[in-house]
Amino acid sequence: MEGFDDAGLFFSDNFGDEQQSAGQVNLKAVKRKFKEFLRQFHEGNFNYKYRDALKRQYNLGQYWLEINIEDLASFDENLADKLYKQPTEHLPVFEEAAREVADEITAPRPEGEEHVEDIQILLNSDALPTSLRNVKSEQVSRLVKIPGIIVSASGIRAKAIQISIQCRSCRTVVPNLPVRPGLDGYVLPRKCNTEQAGRPKCPLDPYFIMPDKCSCVDFQVLKLQELNDSIPQGEMPRHLQLYVDRYLCERVVPGNRVVILGVFSIKKVSKSKRGGGGKEKSIVGVRAPYMRVVGIQVDDGGAGKSTTGAVTPEEEDLFRRLAASPDIYERLSKSIAPSIFGSADIKKAITCLLFGGSRKRMPDGLTRRGDINMLLLGDPGTAKSQLLKFVEKVSPVGVYTSGKGSSAAGLTASVTRDPATRNFVMEGGAMVLADGGVVCIDEFDKMREDDRVAIHEAMEQQTISIAKAGITTTLNSRCSVLAAANSVFGRWDDTKGEENIDFMPTILSRFDMIFIVKDEHDEKRDVILAKHIMNVHLTAGQTSEAADTGELSLNLIKKYINYCRRRCGPRMSEAAGEKLKNRYVLMRGGTHAHEIESEKRLSIPITVRQLEAVIRIAESLAKMQLQAFATETHVDEALRLFQVSTLDAAMSGSLAGAEGFTTEEDQEALTRIEKQLKRRFAIGSQVSEHNIVQDFLKQKYPERAIYKVIHTMIRRGELQHRMQRKMLYRLQ
Repeated sequence: MEGFDDAGLFFSDNFGDEQQSAGQVNLKAVKRKFKEFLRQFHEGNFNYKYRDALKRQYNLGQYWLEINIEDLASFDENLADKLYKQPTEHLPVFEEAAREVADEITAPRPEGEEHVEDIQILLNSDALPTSLRNVKSEQVSRLVKIPGIIVSASGIRAKAIQISIQCRSCRTVVPNLPVRPGLDGYVLPRKCNTEQAGRPKCPLDPYFIMPDKCSCVDFQVLKLQELNDSIPQGEMPRHLQLYVDRYLCERVVPGNRVVILGVFSIKKVSKSKRGGGGKEKSIVGVRAPYMRVVGIQVDDGGAGKSTTGAVTPEEEDLFRRLAASPDIYERLSKSIAPSIFGSADIKKAITCLLFGGSRKRMPDGLTRRGDINMLLLGDPGTAKSQLLKFVEKVSPVGVYTSGKGSSAAGLTASVTRDPATRNFVMEGGAMVLADGGVVCIDEFDKMREDDRVAIHEAMEQQTISIAKAGITTTLNSRCSVLAAANSVFGRWDDTKGEENIDFMPTILSRFDMIFIVKDEHDEKRDVILAKHIMNVHLTAGQTSEAADTGELSLNLIKKYINYCRRRCGPRMSEAAGEKLKNRYVLMRGGTHAHEIESEKRLSIPITVRQLEAVIRIAESLAKMQLQAFATETHVDEALRLFQVSTLDAAMSGSLAGAEGFTTEEDQEALTRIEKQLKRRFAIGSQVSEHNIVQDFLKQKYPERAIYKVIHTMIRRGELQHRMQRKMLYRLQ
């Protein structure tokens, strides 16, 4: 038997520490082995990994040491097995061993530093993580490894590890009682054990805690939600409470994807404070699970190993070959939702959105976003929602949400009150959880205006600022937005022009590409489309055709996107930059002789935001091919995509009124009409639309501009229409 001949120290505790069991492990021999491991483990060349790390960390004032369990298993498999199966008993012994080794290796310390600090042992493991749903009662008190996403974090609080208690009546002090780790407390004894002759017995419950004689550590409570990939269809995501202490505090923030290694523990279910007889009390023996964390691996890139797995050398070789093939852009765009017919340019734009441009941090601390935002506007039945669903599946991190079912707090972040502590905690919404991926917002036009305004900052600055209930903070939301919306009238009405869109100019200018998807009636196209749909329904579930057309599998695209996003951050080459500069000046309405391609295009000035959009698209095209610089061919394709999306939408008159898409003469007319109306009518006046239009037409103002101003002022509540019910119906 291991350690059988050691002179172990056994004792009984009057205060009934329940942890001392009959099968008390002889921990002295175990401690000696842990010390041997820390001193002697090396990876060849006498590189004493943990001994050197411990000395270095201790001298830097970082009193923690990260241990890989596989290293421990290669040194002594029995010891690693014990640590897996009984971590609660063996971790404190390991920490004690680390403290004693630290005492030896930092031996001649300066004067006044005789006291050796406690060392915290953090563990990591190369084992495959298990899903949160597969952690059952058999794993209680064992080490488990689970992936997830942090959705909320509490503030830092103090937890006693040793307490001293005193009797109220006889003043007897019982010092240094150990308190269990984790969220368990200490049950105070009911009776005082000191017997003194000639004195009455102390009453029941005589002890109180002496706060100044307690030793405490920092701790924080986190909430872990399982990853989207492992949630079965139609089920709610599961949550688990995490307890982190000492140097693990403040390692993660809401929105971080993490892999947690910890002791699966149980705590007493607290009694409800409400009245109502005995029904509200907790049931004896029922315990709530939580995780006492001993190691955290944070996934910095947003999308990561936890979702798509590590890249093997064979896969890397395949990705390099894919990037080198000249038709990779075409193949990727054809592989985007292959069951949807047509929409070639939209699919190419979605491919660019999935790869994204390069995020740049300026010397002054400001950042320029690299993610591409895209809006699909148009008729129902044009497969917009299907494209969004596909993007959610193929993106390494994807969140799908519908406009009507999303509030501002659900998209950005909410502040709620924790029922246990009554403190405010912050929970990240869809855009925080999609950090490093794509948020797909369907029915974008059905969202309330206030909720839509909430994502302005997230779309351009890529942060979410919260100032609620005394919590002032900023969260990261480095994600692309892919939104789909219908026209105001249900179907696109070409005669109405800009009235089809009911979006504020501020939100429109934040989209890099805006596509207008019309369901046009064309007999040839309808025949091909009908054949395609019949084919899809007849050959559902058969994958023979995919191989012939050179389509890539969904899993391969997902891994390839993840690989490119992690390994490549292209910049513009000088020649491409020069070409784009000239084209930008041309679009703004330059005066060179060769520039005039179309009179109409020159009447639409584009802004710097649109120039940056073209740069991002060009960078994403270079990223697909794993190239360091975006060349002139990339710029040409980026300009073509921008031309067929935003510029075509602008030229059809649909975006008039959006920032940068209204001619200066129109803008002046709009301003003059608004000023006149404000002078003539008080705020909230009831007006007749017909009379105002006739009046302004006499002054030679364009009819479209007059209607636009009236409708805008009615929407803002500055004017009211006499036929209010009918008018409101039109505006909805």
